[in-house]
Amino acid sequence: MEPSSISPAAPAVQLPVMLVAEVQDSLLVVVHDLTRLDGLLAHTMENLMERFTTASANLASPALKESQELELVRNTLRAAVTELQFQDMASQLIVHTSKILQGCAYRLASESMGAEDGEAVPFVEEVPERPNPVTQDEMDAGSIELF
Repeated sequence: MEPSSISPAAPAVQLPVMLVAEVQDSLLVVVHDLTRLDGLLAHTMENLMERFTTASANLASPALKESQELELVRNTLRAAVTELQFQDMASQLIVHTSKILQGCAYRLASESMGAEDGEAVPFVEEVPERPNPVTQDEMDAGSIELF
């Protein structure tokens, strides 16, 4: 008996084209919203850094008398500035998540609807293999983690 040249088909689920189109549209809306969120975070971080820099400069004024309380405020301000670095990590997560969602949206469309004659297939980067581009989960002054 000869081995069959036909391999068993993978299980498939038939979905209505309109449902697939709605899911794809929803995924792309989420990608757009994540991009907007990234911009809002960047803008807010710029404003906060500017305000913290101004406050730090004011606290460094020679007119202020040195005291334990003033040094405590300065240290707290330095720690707050360090913690603002979370925006960079958040931005990386947003970009990573957006790529995954966009890849899913285009793959869903191409798998379920196929490419039509003359229709350009949108270029999509490969979906990242790493589940999370940011591995750091806390911030300490003086610590840095390169990834």
